[in-house]
Amino acid sequence: MKLLALDTSTAACSVALALGDATLERHEVQPKEHTRLLVPMIRELLARGGIAAEDLDAVVLGNGPGSFIGLRIGASVAQGICHAAGLELVAVSSLAAVAAEALQDSEATRVLVAQDAHMNEVYLGSYRRGEGDVPLAEGDIVLQSVAALEGLTRGDSGNRYAAGDGWRRYPDLLALNEHLFAGVAGVQWPRARYLLELGRRSYAAGEAIAPEALVPAYVRERVAA
Repeated sequence: MKLLALDTSTAACSVALALGDATLERHEVQPKEHTRLLVPMIRELLARGGIAAEDLDAVVLGNGPGSFIGLRIGASVAQGICHAAGLELVAVSSLAAVAAEALQDSEATRVLVAQDAHMNEVYLGSYRRGEGDVPLAEGDIVLQSVAALEGLTRGDSGNRYAAGDGWRRYPDLLALNEHLFAGVAGVQWPRARYLLELGRRSYAAGEAIAPEALVPAYVRERVAA
């Protein structure tokens, strides 16, 4: 398949292009520079791959949750490409991309991803290792304040790792809950290359949508940039 994946939900501006078994990627941590970086990065990867947007099978979007402005930038660019090229869009959780990288880089059986939601809160998503090391969501993504997590014990889910920038952004959150984890993965931001396999599976499952049907996963309406 030929898939273009992008994520601008955090400080990272990330784009990846899958051409069969080959993957091209641009990934830069440049807070508040997504408007300047995103389209040139996409054009560069398409040029390096020797294809036009019309040659793609679909566009895979890291659909948050995350920065309200970042989500709007990624959504508008992804929708624009899909409309212009007559493509469908596949929306994938940005937190799942973090979990996918953490699972690949560690021995974790479960990953708890936290990303900064500002206002002393994080977006929290729990994932377990599925077939082919694909992260499988365990419940919905929620807003979590900096506090002890309820309903979790170290022994109830095996080898659980923490991942995502939320643990670094709020060190007290990690300190209050470090007994729950076997380790902390070094993954901070969603990387577009890890959206590709998730996007392939969603596309194969018939979950692609028309671009105008996209609903950004804000989790809450009032989100700081």
